[in-house]
Amino acid sequence: MLKLLSLRRSLHLHHRRPQFPPTVAISKPPLNPTRQFSTVSPPPPSSSSESELRKYLGYGALVILCGAATYYSFPFPENAKHKKAQIFRYAPLPEDLHTVSNWSGTHEVLTRVFHQPENLEQLEEVVKESNVKKARIRPVGSGLSPNGIGLSRMGMVNLALMDRVLEVDKEKKRVRVQAGIRVQQLVDGIKEYGLTLQNFASIREQQIGGIIQVGAHGTGAKLPPIDEQVIAMKLVTPAKGTIEISKDKDPELFYLARCGLGGLGVVAEVTLQCVERQELVEHTYISNMKDIKKNHKKLLADNKHVKYLYIPYTDAIVVVTCNPISKWRGPPKFQPKYTSDEAIQHVRDLYVESLKKYSASDERDINEFSFTELRDKLLALDPLNKEHVVKVNQAEAEFWRKSEGYRVGWSDEILGFDCGGQQWVSETCFPAGTLAKPNMKDIEYIEELKQLIEKENIPAPAPIEQRWTACSKSPMSPASSSAEDDIFSWVGIIMYLPTSDARQRKEITEEFFHYRHLTQTLLWDQYSAFEHWAKIEVPKDKDELAALQARLRKRFPVDEYNKARGELDPNKILSSNKLEKLFVSSDVV
Repeated sequence: MLKLLSLRRSLHLHHRRPQFPPTVAISKPPLNPTRQFSTVSPPPPSSSSESELRKYLGYGALVILCGAATYYSFPFPENAKHKKAQIFRYAPLPEDLHTVSNWSGTHEVLTRVFHQPENLEQLEEVVKESNVKKARIRPVGSGLSPNGIGLSRMGMVNLALMDRVLEVDKEKKRVRVQAGIRVQQLVDGIKEYGLTLQNFASIREQQIGGIIQVGAHGTGAKLPPIDEQVIAMKLVTPAKGTIEISKDKDPELFYLARCGLGGLGVVAEVTLQCVERQELVEHTYISNMKDIKKNHKKLLADNKHVKYLYIPYTDAIVVVTCNPISKWRGPPKFQPKYTSDEAIQHVRDLYVESLKKYSASDERDINEFSFTELRDKLLALDPLNKEHVVKVNQAEAEFWRKSEGYRVGWSDEILGFDCGGQQWVSETCFPAGTLAKPNMKDIEYIEELKQLIEKENIPAPAPIEQRWTACSKSPMSPASSSAEDDIFSWVGIIMYLPTSDARQRKEITEEFFHYRHLTQTLLWDQYSAFEHWAKIEVPKDKDELAALQARLRKRFPVDEYNKARGELDPNKILSSNKLEKLFVSSDVV
């Protein structure tokens, strides 16, 4: 796993003052208030011309030496050879200035303020002092959000040191934890009690406070997003101090704050409703759109967890289901047709072939790479060449065909997913009917999306991931609904950033946002789709921003949310530029 939250002290670069040879040094004349008149005859014209020539040659040498000295005093790092010169980025920075970036390296800020309290008392003091000074301390978790929603150059507070399991009620299956604990830490800490979380997102490195605040989710049409597992919270607020809220104590604020985007208070403690730890059987197989249409309703109803992975420019759909092991039949007896080496060999062959084609080399043993590492390396060779991306997608489809089979393990082991390397992601959530009567809009959405990709020749890599959840009672959740039987589909599109080359990353970023804009224009309003809070990006265009603000206002209780922010955080010390732009007051819209 790559480093999740990048926090590093800026390095000093020692500037050397240019040293010039004596031949171009300019001596300072002596100070003498008396003007002296010379009786010496002026030199002949030819001598004057030679003197002028030497003078300008000296100036020219001075300019060249200054340029050379400046170049070597401000060296570019090797991974920025295509960057435009930005000398200020390499000037010496103060000792207390830190660079903080999200995991994908798509968002980065410089800040002097990065608090990491070790207990509740220290957190309360940080919030209190910051409120008095009106100094911003935006809550930030593990830095996994693709849009960097927790970042603020004005200051941040991180609870990584508040990561303990505080209480376990085995009988009620409830646990109380500090909000800085990571999902994997929590799961490891309660498994001895036979407990685990009801559902998981793709990865395990999120802090609990962060994963609930952005409305994260797993998959399973019978299972709600992760914020629904929260039954009580302890918030440290700037205006009202530490408050405890639950379904029984201030329920209106509780439901609003469960998916509060870090704007209503710093989540210090969380009480979660857990479930018994159980082993699951994961079944992975290849399907196609014709069979999916035929079996979709049954797949949603019969499986505790299910997701589809679509591979653009192919008819392959990877179906992954997970269910508890049958007490009567036990785990399935299945002998895979291919070994893991045989399954990945097609991808290895394509990589060797591509290295020759692009006159590239790789010193590492190709057999050491996992599938996702090979995919990153393949895409890095020509990430925006559609024909090359299609070949990579076809190799991925072949990999999954040869990887069909079953896997047995505990839920926290099985429900994870290797998402690959750094990436841009846009994920939307939209209603898909009810569990009893799915409306099939989720499948129609994918069909239109794939047609769009092919029509516009988008170099779209795999996968397009589709998952489902039940609804949430948290009004700020993208899956919020008052109808308990509503289900929602979540669809994620992706473009990887498999290179450190600055120019290439910029080009990929531009192509991704073109891809995203096309899906937004064609699909979002038609299907009432809204982006995941950890993946929504603020438009730079004023008209596009105004349209987004109006759109969010139609779906979410923005006025209610802003009112709560005004009461709990009147000085907006927990806010960020992103929140201020997304949630403007009604008199501004």
